[in-house]
Amino acid sequence: MKHGFRVLAGVAVFAAVPVLTACYPYPYPAEVVPTTYPGQQPSRYDRAFAAAAGAMRDQGVAISMEDAVAGTVEGTRNNLPVRASVRRQADGTVRVQFDGTDPSDPRLLERISRSYDARMGR
Repeated sequence: MKHGFRVLAGVAVFAAVPVLTACYPYPYPAEVVPTTYPGQQPSRYDRAFAAAAGAMRDQGVAISMEDAVAGTVEGTRNNLPVRASVRRQADGTVRVQFDGTDPSDPRLLERISRSYDARMGR
């Protein structure tokens, strides 16, 4: 009887070993694709676009749309439209232009431009 039990136990162990070694208790991590790599800086265009949107927010513009591909940031302040255009130029530089009018705040675009310059480190 002891011999039969040992054989049965041995068979159970040999059957369980491949199953247990094939188990992996943790799921595979999702693949993460970084937008920038360590030591790599964002492009001039990306920096300018982020600075333009941030400068508008700094001056109280409620952003309603950001489209980095088209290079446009749109928002409102005092229910009046304010827009930033970010364009790549042929020589590799980036051109940023702010547009909008607010009769109650005629220096708004000047303040946005100063905020942009500060964000760009100028």
